[in-house]
Amino acid sequence: MLINLSILDFVIVDKMSLDFKSGFSALTGETGAGKSILIDALSLALGQRNEGGVVRLHQDKADISAIFDIKRNQEVINWLEENELESDGAELILRRVIHADGKSRAFINGKVATLQQLKELGESLVDIYSQNSHHSLLKLSAQRQILDNFGGHSDLAATTFQLYQAWHKLYMQKTEYEKNAQIYSDELAELRDKLRELKQFSFTLGDWETLQQDHVMMSHGNELIEDVNLCIEHLEKDETAISDRLHLVQQKISHALSIDEKLKESSDLIDSINIQTEELLRSLNRYLQKIDLDPERLKDIEARIQAIHNFGRKHRIKPEDFESTLLTWQARMDELESFQSDEGVDAKEKAALEAFNKSAELLSEARKTASETLSQNITAAMQKLSFSHGSFEVKLTSQDPTAHGLEQIEFLVASHLGAESRPIHKAASGGELSRLSLAIRVASISKANVPCMIFDEVDVGIGGSVAEIVGKLLKELGHHDQRQVLVITHLAQVASLAIHHYKVSKTQENNQTLSHIHLMDDKMRIDEIARMLGGISITDTTRAHAKEMLQA
Repeated sequence: MLINLSILDFVIVDKMSLDFKSGFSALTGETGAGKSILIDALSLALGQRNEGGVVRLHQDKADISAIFDIKRNQEVINWLEENELESDGAELILRRVIHADGKSRAFINGKVATLQQLKELGESLVDIYSQNSHHSLLKLSAQRQILDNFGGHSDLAATTFQLYQAWHKLYMQKTEYEKNAQIYSDELAELRDKLRELKQFSFTLGDWETLQQDHVMMSHGNELIEDVNLCIEHLEKDETAISDRLHLVQQKISHALSIDEKLKESSDLIDSINIQTEELLRSLNRYLQKIDLDPERLKDIEARIQAIHNFGRKHRIKPEDFESTLLTWQARMDELESFQSDEGVDAKEKAALEAFNKSAELLSEARKTASETLSQNITAAMQKLSFSHGSFEVKLTSQDPTAHGLEQIEFLVASHLGAESRPIHKAASGGELSRLSLAIRVASISKANVPCMIFDEVDVGIGGSVAEIVGKLLKELGHHDQRQVLVITHLAQVASLAIHHYKVSKTQENNQTLSHIHLMDDKMRIDEIARMLGGISITDTTRAHAKEMLQA
């Protein structure tokens, strides 16, 4: 449930912090006051794409934060845990900062997030229905989604989709293999030869690096021996041997130390230097004893290096890539061999098709049950919205298997008694389509798990007694425990039935237009309902009418 929306420097809003409550809330105000701006701001906090021009004039950035109560939203809590985002299990804070140059940053509970993460969370937090939402209802994909959401089998639909994709991939592999069996057979034979040749090297990247180092060392062996011998000679054998000179220095410092203890550090250093010099001599002598310049070993090393380079040139592979290439070839060979085995692609394809069919059949049964209930619910809602004797049908037509199941889903409507049921885009006029859209939405989301639903002027084109019925339907929808229904409306009949009523207004300040919103008390509500009923001139009669509507 949305509990707070804070907006800073967004379009014509300078600074706003608004608390929301559960139940049915109405937002009203003059046209252009900024009612839909609130929905636009919330949509951006939920990860909607920024189309630009949202930062208030002369400001650097817009800042939007939305706080949600998630104590009863286990789906959101689980998502936060899976994505390693901190949460106390009570509140969730989504924030979006949009700069004037169009760049933006997103945050979840104070941590940097992606827009995709905001979108994923938003799907479990808020559903927004706009006045143009009936356009999406004309699409078969939207009709299918409404039925699956209503029936509570969206997860089964997603599983069916994934199983179809897995089967279709294997089917294409099978078809491709059958078409190019000889080509694959030749490829397999070539892979076996290449793998056998590569495995003969017993190649590892570590051995390759050592082999090259040994080759460099043995190729310059005489230089190495000469240099090491010269070092030893300078250290201890010639007339000016370094070790003799260091020992002399050590003796002198030791004598000086007996006179002045301040030379203790220097004495320790010369002792250490002498020890290190002796260790250096031992190390150089050990190296000379171990160095192996066997000409035959050098030939073996050069032959192995040449063989590796020849193989690499032949197959256009660098030695550094031999190990990864081996894995790639092995995986491809295993794949080709599986095509030829008893448990090859044919068997896998049949198993995958069986798994898809099983899931799709379960989905078909679930859809059949849900379609009957949804048809009844929407028909009942239509009756309330002046579709006298009208009827609604969710039609399931069998079709060849697709990623979306074994049937096509289509919404049919008969708008009056005796009318033939037809697709909604053919059977309903513009005004009827608006009412029908509302009936479908209200009836289909009665089982929705999303705790916050926002209707943005979905009652456009509706008036009179139908408007009052719409208000009652929305109020009834908001009676559900911990459900929140926010409605932006121009109809007094709808707004008067709200539990909470917010007014949106705009003012001119410092040559700028600013939007404001506040929760109204009973007296303020009477004036606002009267304005919605009577227009500019508010009379005692319209006030009395407004008071009567609020008390009904």
